Amino acid sequence: MIPISAVVLGADEERLVIEVLRSGQLAQGPMVERLEREFAAYCGTRHAVAVANGTVALVAAMRALGVGPGDEVVTSAFTFVATLNAILECGARARFADIDRASFNVDPVSLADVCTDSTRVVMPVHLYGQAADMAAVTAVADQHGAAIIEDAAQAHGAAIGKCRVGGAGLGTFSFYATKNLTTGEGGIVTTNDDDLADRLRLLRNHGMRARYEYEFAGTNFRLTDVQAAIALPQLARLDATIEQRQANAARLTAGLAGIPGLVTPVVTPGYRHVFHQYTVRVTGEAALDRDALAAQLASRGVQSGIYYPRVVFDYDCYLAHPNVVASDVPVARAVAREVLSLPVHTSLAAADLDHIVDAVRASLGA
Repeated sequence: MIPISAVVLGADEERLVIEVLRSGQLAQGPMVERLEREFAAYCGTRHAVAVANGTVALVAAMRALGVGPGDEVVTSAFTFVATLNAILECGARARFADIDRASFNVDPVSLADVCTDSTRVVMPVHLYGQAADMAAVTAVADQHGAAIIEDAAQAHGAAIGKCRVGGAGLGTFSFYATKNLTTGEGGIVTTNDDDLADRLRLLRNHGMRARYEYEFAGTNFRLTDVQAAIALPQLARLDATIEQRQANAARLTAGLAGIPGLVTPVVTPGYRHVFHQYTVRVTGEAALDRDALAAQLASRGVQSGIYYPRVVFDYDCYLAHPNVVASDVPVARAVAREVLSLPVHTSLAAADLDHIVDAVRASLGA
């Protein structure tokens, strides 16, 4: 079975992890500081503050802004549930914009329609590794006096022109096991605001600036030096990783061209898509529906993934939640019935990519 994702770690990661183990400094220490410096430099931001995971990154960003009960956060209806859970964790009210069918990212027109006078944060999601239209998102946020938190959990290194994601306000990234850069669990928040960075550092360490000197009630959001050691070599080769994923995606797109009912990913001109996922749409014109195609691919030795089968709030636990404001999001609902992600990771050989193409074509009779 060709897996949908693969974790690739090597001698450089082992060397740094052993260095940490032998140092005796396992908790947040010099390796975390090094990761923060290098990640900030990579993103082109003044600061990066490492935290325990990607969901925590979202929560920390909102708490640094003082988001709480009575505030609204507007985000995409088509995202992983961590985006929504983080909003609810802060006690805020969640509203949802529809998406653009081509990019899978938030539709700025819908975003403008959904924002209200209570909107405190606009939270675009850079889904699958392609950035949202940040110029349009920023214009909407500015109109409502809202802050921006970029959910870039899947978009390390994604860019619009020469500007990498994470610098529009607060950027949040995940280092979960399947991400293009992984520590197993982990996350980081980027910002150009010195005061917000300072507050984030205090927040993740129980509000403590010096030992037993507390400035406010914080919590433990810390990353370990072991995790940072795993991340650093991957960060050094992240651009090469992205280039390999882009090459794999290009080969898949060329091989899958012309299949009725199969829509391959669209890369917005001038954008750098980092292909955390290679996601096709299986429309009504295809010989099989999405679920049947996934089953056929599995029988032919190709694992696929459905990210995501429903819009994020379309579950009883959220529809009944007082802080979830369901929206009419027809594009997101339609896309959730069509999306299927195919393997695009760097462990794929040319023969694997050819097999994926052949399996899709055979399954759809193309």
